[in-house]
Amino acid sequence: MSIVFRQLFDEHSSTLTYLLADALSGDAVLIDSVAEQAALYLGLLQELKLNLVYLLETHAHADHVTGAGLMKERTDALTATGRHTGTTCADVQLADGDTLVFGDELIRVIATPGHTPGCVSYRWRHCVFTGDALLIGGCGRTDFQGGDAGRLYDSITQRLFVLPNETLVYPAHDYKGRRVSSIGQEKLTNERVPGRSKQAFIELMDNLKLPPPRMIDEAVPANQRCGDQYAIIDIHAS
Repeated sequence: MSIVFRQLFDEHSSTLTYLLADALSGDAVLIDSVAEQAALYLGLLQELKLNLVYLLETHAHADHVTGAGLMKERTDALTATGRHTGTTCADVQLADGDTLVFGDELIRVIATPGHTPGCVSYRWRHCVFTGDALLIGGCGRTDFQGGDAGRLYDSITQRLFVLPNETLVYPAHDYKGRRVSSIGQEKLTNERVPGRSKQAFIELMDNLKLPPPRMIDEAVPANQRCGDQYAIIDIHAS
């Protein structure tokens, strides 16, 4: 069956955004959009003759403002995120095991809390979009936004690492030019999880001492409102 897949990258925040579509019906979803890239997304939708039906968030990001508010204003798409994100503005509040349909395609929701309480991953075909829960060679931090290292360890080892080894891992961020991994690869080479007990992982995460994200004071409240205050951005500007 014919499908569309595009992986898009925002250099400022190192965010990976994903456009998926059923090419036969034209129905599409966008995962982890960035406000400043809204014009690019709209251009792609027009070029590929796609109808955006869902704007999906893996969680309320702290390093960029979502493009969901802007995109919702200009399309018929519904916003959707995990029900524990604190994002009450979303049209759809997702729980573990929920499914989303676009055309003849199906996405399954996997609750993967720990980086934040409301993190979810999206499984589609042989791919899983893991947000910040599982990164290529690492994982999201757990020292703010209600993070819990123990819950993240369980999410990775009990919810993600149980997927087939050939499942492709597409995270929300990468800072080293990498774009895709696999469950089998992460089980072997991830620097934070394999070979560590839960307690050892908690101790590791509790002692990372990372600086706060540059946009955290702006991005988190904005994303809990689905990025609505960014609607004043002129997305048609060059």
